[in-house]
Amino acid sequence: GTRVAWNYVVLILLCSINSSFAPATQHVLEKSEVAPSKPNMTSENVYEFLLSFFRPVTCRHKDEQALIPCHVGGNLNTTECLEKKCCPSKTSHEPECYVPVADNMQLIFRVIVLVAGGFLILGCLPFCCCACLQRSQCVNPLRRANKEVKQVVWKKRAHSKDTYVRLPN
Repeated sequence: GTRVAWNYVVLILLCSINSSFAPATQHVLEKSEVAPSKPNMTSENVYEFLLSFFRPVTCRHKDEQALIPCHVGGNLNTTECLEKKCCPSKTSHEPECYVPVADNMQLIFRVIVLVAGGFLILGCLPFCCCACLQRSQCVNPLRRANKEVKQVVWKKRAHSKDTYVRLPN
């Protein structure tokens, strides 16, 4: 019962994480442009990813938030607005193209997931290390073969073989 509930919770979290990691303003491909099969990871790309991870933005805004117009030129259509990493407006009383607003709830969620994952790893690390080291013969002296015990076992085996041989037919 509880295992199924936990599976659903994990599934819901994974779905929300997957949708939340998608940037609010994605690069729009032209008709002649082809998506790269293997994107090259440079330090600049990694920096941009980390920056977008810890400073999430969204095009969804609350009514009381002031929108800052995106200074990329006038009369842009939706595609051009998204190419300039701005948000296109949906209503007439907003600017045509505005700067995305900070998403504090997404930031809180990402930090909580990151910290919880770190604590989970740090919590499991000692158990994993102990389990691996406990099975190791070079670290755990109880796993090593004791010479005296070996001699006693060999003597008992030899004695038991002698008793089986001496039994009359």
